[in-house]
Amino acid sequence: MRKRCGEVKTVRFSLPCTWCVPCLVSLDTLQELCRKEKLTCKSIGITKRNLNNYEVEYLCDYKVVKGVEYYLVKWKGWPESTNTWEPLRNLRCPQLLQQFSNDKSSYLSLVKKGKAIAPKNSSKPLPPAVSEYIVRKAKQRIALQRWQDYLNRRKNHKGMIFVENTVDLEGPPLDFYYINEYRPAPGIILNSEATFGCSCTDCFFEKCCPIEAGVVLAYNKNQQIKVKPGTPIYECNSRCQCGPDCPNRIVQKGTQYSLCIFRTSNGCGWGVKTLVKIKKMSFVMEYVGEVITSEEAERRGQLYDNQGITYLFDLDYESDEFTVDAARYGNVSHFVNHSCDPNLQVFNVFIDNLDTRLPRIALFSTRTIKAGEELTFDYQMKGSGELSSDSIDHSPAKKRIRTECKCGAESCRGYLN
Repeated sequence: MRKRCGEVKTVRFSLPCTWCVPCLVSLDTLQELCRKEKLTCKSIGITKRNLNNYEVEYLCDYKVVKGVEYYLVKWKGWPESTNTWEPLRNLRCPQLLQQFSNDKSSYLSLVKKGKAIAPKNSSKPLPPAVSEYIVRKAKQRIALQRWQDYLNRRKNHKGMIFVENTVDLEGPPLDFYYINEYRPAPGIILNSEATFGCSCTDCFFEKCCPIEAGVVLAYNKNQQIKVKPGTPIYECNSRCQCGPDCPNRIVQKGTQYSLCIFRTSNGCGWGVKTLVKIKKMSFVMEYVGEVITSEEAERRGQLYDNQGITYLFDLDYESDEFTVDAARYGNVSHFVNHSCDPNLQVFNVFIDNLDTRLPRIALFSTRTIKAGEELTFDYQMKGSGELSSDSIDHSPAKKRIRTECKCGAESCRGYLN
């Protein structure tokens, strides 16, 4: 009960937006519960009109009975207990049928070491191991699609994000949250407002922000970086009078290229590849994550060493007070692998926050990168352009667990740290 305008009405209780709690149950599970209990809920897409609708979500098994092919169907939004065997003639899902066939062949190829021998037609379902693999692949495909949708909802840049795994059954990471900018840890304050800006009408020829900072404009008219590694980049900021088309606003516009997070086949886990050609010296992405103190980075670094992961990037442009940790919070750069012969280069960037202890980390292409090529950067590369074993995952402890490098480059140093 609550009062409103002198009247007393019975209303449905609802929490204000600030008290919203994320549901840990998947959308499909909620839909299954609604259909099982014959309930409607517009917010999850279950209405009276589609309460009893049946749509194929994926195919689980296969058999042949008296010359007729049957598939075991998992219905979208319905519990697995409602799966039914359906004759092929009733199915109108060519893509799912092709995926089922491909997954079956993939499994048999693995078992037979390249000799995909299909089981003979039988009234019996497929061997349990085969059908289990097919179902796991189908569920993985659905999970990766949901993750891809989540990433694209969260991003604030032009380039699209795709997800692909044709290597194994690994699904989305369980404890990773996509962010678009630095996330300060408790006690750390990031000044996001510029104190001054330029009044240029043409930032190429006037005394713009870089000149005021004592450096040159970093870009040419083709939006490519022209300064050497180690030179800081000062872009126009929110107080500048130039517009959004200013040639000195590159990193702040975010990734312009469509990228794909994909499962590597060389044991390096997830990686990132570009789906379009990237010209030499072009901005590709920022490295973002949680901003923590160097002391906290030392503590986390010990843990990460034991796990064989490397996500710590020291902000050591002028001092060594802060570190970026992209382990739990990050963007696409979280998945970019190391290479001792990389195609991306690190640069320090200052836009609204001019605190030299807290530069933004931008990755630019060192050469032309072909569509489909994996993106990599050197985990030991500092913003100064120099190599340092302390640049990523630094830890001055005397005894460290070293992580083996699998980049395969001729110049490979053997270890990531």
